[in-house]
Amino acid sequence: MVRFSVSKIYLGQDWFLQIIAGIVTILTVSELYKRANLFISVGQITLIYIIAYFAFFVIHEGSVETLKWETFIWFVLCGLATLFVQPLIYAYEKLFGLVSDVSLLELSDTNSKLLKELSNKAPGTFHHSLNVANLAEASANEIGANAMLVRVGALYHDIGKMKSPTYYTENQSTGINPHDELSSKESARIITDHVINGIEIARKNNLPDRVIDFIRTHHGTSVVYYFYMQEKKDYPETEVDKLDFSYPGPKPFSKETAILMMCDSIEAASKSLKEPTSTKIEAFVENIINKQIEEGQFLNANITFKEIQSIKKVLKHKLANIYHLRIEYPE
Repeated sequence: MVRFSVSKIYLGQDWFLQIIAGIVTILTVSELYKRANLFISVGQITLIYIIAYFAFFVIHEGSVETLKWETFIWFVLCGLATLFVQPLIYAYEKLFGLVSDVSLLELSDTNSKLLKELSNKAPGTFHHSLNVANLAEASANEIGANAMLVRVGALYHDIGKMKSPTYYTENQSTGINPHDELSSKESARIITDHVINGIEIARKNNLPDRVIDFIRTHHGTSVVYYFYMQEKKDYPETEVDKLDFSYPGPKPFSKETAILMMCDSIEAASKSLKEPTSTKIEAFVENIINKQIEEGQFLNANITFKEIQSIKKVLKHKLANIYHLRIEYPE
């Protein structure tokens, strides 16, 4: 009976020790953007095991005379053994379709093969993607979204433009616009096709599905408004079908993909701002995002109006810094 009670006590201590170590593990490995963080995390977990085991032993036995000190050596050796889990992360991600912080950090490297190719073939698009990534990361941090994921998604969201870069204004350095020789429908098709082309390029280069989601959703089901209005102007007596000028979708379905849609639209349209002031920028940001809300682009995303307001505030502040604006004081 005594042995049974003692074994139950030790079993309870063991469970409690594992729970404490598990909590510490969750808290310390949530952001492994640097390899050094893995060593720090393993050290913290091992230390918790040693302290907790020592405390339980002293509480139960009342002294350290019968303590087996070699147990602590085993704790340290087990801690070191966990460092060998690093190579297994890649296999685990592929098996379950997950993306770790380490993988996101690698994908965010602008010297990677795919981003290098983007910068060579479509330098304007590459610069646009960098700006969008900075805006999206700041917005994600503001509302507690996954900043690293949205940054990576922003870097790759327009890779489909590599297929025909000169059809996009940011890459037209010669002043020649190839759309001048095309009909509005043909131009709209080329513009919207960069989403499909981007998905194909991403899959060919083995980008994770969570990153491809940003390529698929960054325009949602919005309309290529310029060519849509051009078609209506050219054929005033004909009813123009919006579907011929719309992106295939789907709409954003997470906070991160919704953030990218907002930042992408704001950054691209901001190039058309003439003599920007704080008042103009505020109205500009409000109009673009409110239009997206009215079109129902964020209905599938778990993002609140409060979070959207916070994102608007960040974008206004960032654009004001980009254009080096001062606060307008009342006269």
